Amino acid sequence: MKRFAGLGGALALFALLAAPAAAQQVEWRLPIETRRLDNGLTVVVSEDRSSPTVGVSVVYHVGMRLEPENRTGFAHLFEHLMFQGTPTAPKGVFDRVIQGGGGRLNGSTRPDYTNYIETAPVSALRPILWLEADRMKTLDFSETNLKNQQDVVKEEIRVNVQNQPYGLFFVFDMNRLAFDKWANAHDGYGSFKDLEGATLADVEAFHRDYYGPNNAVIGIVGDIAPAEAFAMVEEYFGAIPARPTPPRPDVSEPLNTEGRREAQADALAQVPALAVGWKMPARGTPDHAPMAVLSQLLAGGDASRLYQGLVKGREQLLNIDGGLGWPLGHAWDYDGPTLMTLFALYKPNVEPDAVLAAIDEEIARIVAEGVAADTLAAAKTKLLADYVNSLEPFISRADELAKAQLLWGDADTLNRVPGWVNAVTAADVQRVARTYLTAANRTVIDRVPAAMAPARGIAVPASAPANPN
Repeated sequence: MKRFAGLGGALALFALLAAPAAAQQVEWRLPIETRRLDNGLTVVVSEDRSSPTVGVSVVYHVGMRLEPENRTGFAHLFEHLMFQGTPTAPKGVFDRVIQGGGGRLNGSTRPDYTNYIETAPVSALRPILWLEADRMKTLDFSETNLKNQQDVVKEEIRVNVQNQPYGLFFVFDMNRLAFDKWANAHDGYGSFKDLEGATLADVEAFHRDYYGPNNAVIGIVGDIAPAEAFAMVEEYFGAIPARPTPPRPDVSEPLNTEGRREAQADALAQVPALAVGWKMPARGTPDHAPMAVLSQLLAGGDASRLYQGLVKGREQLLNIDGGLGWPLGHAWDYDGPTLMTLFALYKPNVEPDAVLAAIDEEIARIVAEGVAADTLAAAKTKLLADYVNSLEPFISRADELAKAQLLWGDADTLNRVPGWVNAVTAADVQRVARTYLTAANRTVIDRVPAAMAPARGIAVPASAPANPN
């Protein structure tokens, strides 16, 4: 692992994370400077001279929760359209400029944001900012581009949902069953009907409403002084006018008061799978950090309670994955109702109720007995080690800073997370286990191979699972 100035070095970091709170003498801290332009664009810069490179993230406060009704998948469609060029920089220019200089780029759509990320030699920062400002102003709105990207997203649905075993049921089917409000429950991948119904007027309105500078944050990390970075952003983005943004709908939901369950047949699966989800505490509440620690204890890798208890011990499961905010994010980047989700393949001779009973038993042990001090310390250390490792690449650090500013209103939240985690007590973990991981707040989907379905009383689909919307 390389040493980088912004985090003070790996050895010091791990010593800090492993030490008792009272003995910690060194504060883990990212250097962060923030500035807001007159048009509402917020810029977050973290200087790090350990590499002559830079990471950039432009995050817009729009995602699956805010896409229009009857336009499922529209936020994702629009993310693709952002790479189709502008009247000034035609299709392909963005990729060629960045990748041609040794950089890389990507974009993604999540429930609460859409992000566009790049990393390259620091000499490429000006071209990157110019290109990002150019597509913030406008896009090449054309029937050809729209049709092309409608087809691309539809093909993604075919590959990742319709023709894939399990078909992301643990994401979109789980949301549909667990949540009540359309904004939280609908399929963010989209239906063919809704995608094909999108018009150029829809696209232009979406860009106008959600892709203005006042609805965005730029994160810049790397070999550049904050003052220089702020000046560049002002040069390229300062003249873009702010645009009215539609009010955010109320997406809040209470915890569920009665368990929800569904069984599905899967024409492509070879072994049965179980998805289990619980509604989680709101972001930033006193239960948030304890729930992140509990998620680590239960599902954080091979040392977790559920892996050791159900995969190794009882040998009911073939594997298990999941966590708070998984898989469309992580414990610190949500801005509305979210789930702690578990996804496991289980052995065909095992009943799903036996798996649920075993999960309940592990939770009940924590509620009744608490967590030993060394076990709690190990979980917190692993959680923070993974957290800090995720911030090491400049491109990832820029993205997390921009997201923290956008979702929490303060990029310095990243510096507070270790303190929140270290402050979690065994009593905190017991409290959140007792409050949130209940049968009444639980959603379960059992997905079995088509050959097993008749014995379970589950209807068998005529073909591979179709997109439900």
